[in-house]
Amino acid sequence: MKKELIEIRVNGRTHELAIEPSELLLDVLRQNLQLTGSKRGCDDSSCGACTVLVDGVPTLSCTALAMSFASREDVGVQSTPEIVTVEGIAEHGALAAIQKAYGDWGGAQCGYCTPGFMVTVKALLDNNPEPSEDEIRHALSGNLCRCTGYTQMYQAIKAAIEAEQKAAR
Repeated sequence: MKKELIEIRVNGRTHELAIEPSELLLDVLRQNLQLTGSKRGCDDSSCGACTVLVDGVPTLSCTALAMSFASREDVGVQSTPEIVTVEGIAEHGALAAIQKAYGDWGGAQCGYCTPGFMVTVKALLDNNPEPSEDEIRHALSGNLCRCTGYTQMYQAIKAAIEAEQKAAR
């Protein structure tokens, strides 16, 4: 299949890539850009391990065509959506509050699903800095973990919220 030249914006940087029109965003991130945080867990959008943010919205990259997020002048798409992976949620080279809290509270067991959870939590906290427990559970309902009972994850999220509030003061 013939490759097409696209521009894609990931973690604040624009990349020019030659990809096949049928390539999934997850594969482009992992193979072309070596951003391996997002994981392939199910290939049918049921686990959330591949979650990335597209303009701040959690998006399952295992079922999304990379071409859908590219700036392509040949078809008149001028604006390029901003894609953020788990590698891009760090703040000024330091761990984001959610990343630190996951480590401190044991929010990950095997770690396979953790990037998808962290990205989803980032979107939640960006839109609602003080979510209720029900809002947290609802936001995470599209992400599955097969190792934990989720308790440590909820503790980590609450710790991240407290850390962000303390930093804002």
